[in-house]
Amino acid sequence: MSGLREEARAWLAEALSGPFADLKGVADFTTAPPRRREWEQALGAAGLSCIGWPKAYGGRGASIAEQVAFAEEYALAKAPSRVGHIGIELAGPTIIAFGTEEQKARFLPDIAAGRAIWAQGYSEPNAGSDLANVRTRARLENGRWVIDGQKIWTSLGMYADWAFVVTRVEEGSKGPKGLAYLLVPLDQPGITVRPIRQMTGEAEFAELFFDGAVTDADNIVGTPGQGWAIAMATLGFERGVSTVVQQMHFANELDLLIATARANGKAGDPLIRQRIADAWTGLEIMKHGLVRTLSDEATEQLGEEALTSKLYWSRWHRALGDLAMDVQGLAGEIGHAEDYRFGQLTHMHLASRADTIYAGSSQIQRNIIAERGLGLPREPRGDL
Repeated sequence: MSGLREEARAWLAEALSGPFADLKGVADFTTAPPRRREWEQALGAAGLSCIGWPKAYGGRGASIAEQVAFAEEYALAKAPSRVGHIGIELAGPTIIAFGTEEQKARFLPDIAAGRAIWAQGYSEPNAGSDLANVRTRARLENGRWVIDGQKIWTSLGMYADWAFVVTRVEEGSKGPKGLAYLLVPLDQPGITVRPIRQMTGEAEFAELFFDGAVTDADNIVGTPGQGWAIAMATLGFERGVSTVVQQMHFANELDLLIATARANGKAGDPLIRQRIADAWTGLEIMKHGLVRTLSDEATEQLGEEALTSKLYWSRWHRALGDLAMDVQGLAGEIGHAEDYRFGQLTHMHLASRADTIYAGSSQIQRNIIAERGLGLPREPRGDL
């Protein structure tokens, strides 16, 4: 067992049986927001928040194998979902790769220490999977960017301190041209945050309304017009090691589903057993695919095979949600008497309905595979 794995296992066991016992097994992002910040800060103090980052920026320079080992221990310990994950896995790596030295010095320490929670300002009412259709605009005035527009489906938008926002900065530009990648503080008069309640009963997302919101002129990553390229690079970071935790979470869900089938007798149904076997096989395929994706430690770059991961796991997880409801039967449609909340498997089924839509719909994923992975020609689209 690696030293980092041993360290992580010991620290997680002590923390989740002691000061953070109330957070063990908490999978959603809306339970006890103040405590979740405390958890992020505790991880930071222990040097376990962003282990893959370079040491110079608050990380540990951990290898891919070490990052995978930590992710496995984190999931096995049933540690809470990371409310800091957008900063750790998306904003931070983007700033490290494309930010100025001043930006790195300003933003990275607070992310690594768990003091700053970040949100992703990409989707808009008319620009979801088609991100290049963004209409939010920014203009330079008196040394500041002034922003007007709207973002939607902003994960943790009601809790975040900062957001990276893709906005149009060149008048008359269309599609991926004329965009900028801005770092914007969310606690200011020019921003209104409106939570969006989901069918699960939670509100993990928010709408952000920008009405003359401002950020300093030097809070742009790259230059005006480079926003699309940097935004695409950010999305590339979420296809890496972070998916290990996701797969471990899927494994926990499958284990619970199997235990439920055994307890209520559904495991005796040959069709249910076959579907469970198919689900297990699919999870194993994802595990092997992840190993193949992360195998090149020399470059630390994801290969073209990573392009297929989102399409595969999203469809697999939706099927698992359907299976969960068939295993539970009518019991899965009954909420808890005290708060009317559904159980974990029903919650998973409801949440999985969005898997083939968010972070790029299945149709968009197929286009990405065709164009970037297979090199197929792109159909002309007017000004694009």
